[in-house]
Amino acid sequence: MVSVDGLAVEFGGTTLFSDISFQINEKDRIALMGKNGAGKSTLLKILAGVRLPTRGRVTAPKDCVIAYLPQHLMTEDGRTVFEEASMAFSHLKEMEREIEVLNNELATRTDYESEDYMALIEKVATMSEKFYAIDLTHFEEDVEKALLGLGFERSDFTRPTSDFSGGWRMRIELAKLLLQEPDVLLLDEPTNHLDIESIQWLEHFLTESARAVVVISHDRKFVDNITTRTIEVTMGRIYDYKVNYSKYLELRKERREQQMRQYEEQQKMIQETKDYIERFKGTYSKTLQVQSRVKMLEKLQIIEVDEEDTSALRLKFPPSPRSGNYPVTMEDVGKRYGDHRVFGGVNLTVERGNKIAFVGRNGEGKSTLVKCIMGEIEHEGTLTLGHNVQIGYFAQNQASLLDGELTVFQTIDDVAQGEIRTKIRDLLGAFMFGGEESTKKVKVLSGGERTRLALLKLLLNPVNLLILDEPTNHLDLKTKDILKQALVAFDGTLIVVSHDRDFLDGLVSKVYEFGHGKVREHLCGIYEFLEQKKLENLQELERKR
Repeated sequence: MVSVDGLAVEFGGTTLFSDISFQINEKDRIALMGKNGAGKSTLLKILAGVRLPTRGRVTAPKDCVIAYLPQHLMTEDGRTVFEEASMAFSHLKEMEREIEVLNNELATRTDYESEDYMALIEKVATMSEKFYAIDLTHFEEDVEKALLGLGFERSDFTRPTSDFSGGWRMRIELAKLLLQEPDVLLLDEPTNHLDIESIQWLEHFLTESARAVVVISHDRKFVDNITTRTIEVTMGRIYDYKVNYSKYLELRKERREQQMRQYEEQQKMIQETKDYIERFKGTYSKTLQVQSRVKMLEKLQIIEVDEEDTSALRLKFPPSPRSGNYPVTMEDVGKRYGDHRVFGGVNLTVERGNKIAFVGRNGEGKSTLVKCIMGEIEHEGTLTLGHNVQIGYFAQNQASLLDGELTVFQTIDDVAQGEIRTKIRDLLGAFMFGGEESTKKVKVLSGGERTRLALLKLLLNPVNLLILDEPTNHLDLKTKDILKQALVAFDGTLIVVSHDRDFLDGLVSKVYEFGHGKVREHLCGIYEFLEQKKLENLQELERKR
């Protein structure tokens, strides 16, 4: 369907990639992988036609529809949610208008025998056949299904898009793309703002209905569930594996080991050749052999071993001061905004050392309850913090709250106190902000770098209750793993709001489910909870029959 030939991208004297070629075929579900800065998003933009390569080309059939969801959207206001999603069909309305214009032209013309008239008839026939082959009678139903699947309520359909946050606007854009039924769907971090149920809906859609998909994502479970092919971008070239992400990791490890063996054998041969040249370079009878070996070394192509991302975050939370047995207790806690009740009758007790997850669809009150615990908003009922509770809080927008005009060093220097001030450079190095990186202004950092910096700020004061609201958004897979291991080792109490199933697996042993104005406790890990949910849903379906 789409062919990439000899693609190269160069800027500022740097080669991002050179001479890469591959094809996207129908039913391909491709994960683009590679370390940050390898050029994944750039490649996706070139495939989408929003950026031009330095050399090479991307070709596709004339009627091939390519739809692209970027990481950051520039959205316009002025329509309701339903109207904006329905814009997916605007090209069909345009086609209908064009057919009408052409039919009117046919009705008024009298040159029935001319070539122009015959060409006009053929054009109308082709367009009409294409238009009437598309079933527009159910388009409103299709829009409704897409919006509900992505987490919107019916009551949201008539609200203006300006009412919604960036994450929800991204969902509207995603609904528009899916409704277009594109031949190729390009998605850059589509799960960053989706809850678990919406991610599962998207997974089902992509595996059952999508024609071809190319996705960049740091959500390992999502990538594993939907992809059948992995293209790795590394050191200016690509490796194409016809397997999902987990299998690709195994094959990549084998590839590096093989490259390393070949590299070591070649280096040994080079050294032996140099030794021979050095030993016999003045011997007349060996002149030809020496010259032959010199030429051979000059022409030799050195085997390259693919780079491994050796920068590693060293993350360890300081020991927790001891808190009381019950850091948080709630009795009949509720929250409403005007006539809208977010939740009510919440009774829960968090014991010291608990590691729990808040999960549920967006808008059901997870972050709201966190703000109640933090004392940021008023609420109904009684919420009590235990003896000596010291909270470390990572808000969902924590990374964006950093002062963009400060450097990385200043950001940490401003909050560090006591003995830790002498170790700021070491701390920054451990968080991959060593050397010149520490002098960068916060405003030029990527989303992942800002999140790392915000996490570092959190580590500067010992706490015994960590509350993290979506801490993994914008973190790459490696950094997420390091954060997860640090949280597993954390000796205090943890409340984490997250939609990332892989991150929560093995980290939490209790799940609080938010939905329909209630908060339900599940004494299990995330996968047992998801299995229970499937059973409950099936039983509900049975009861409705």
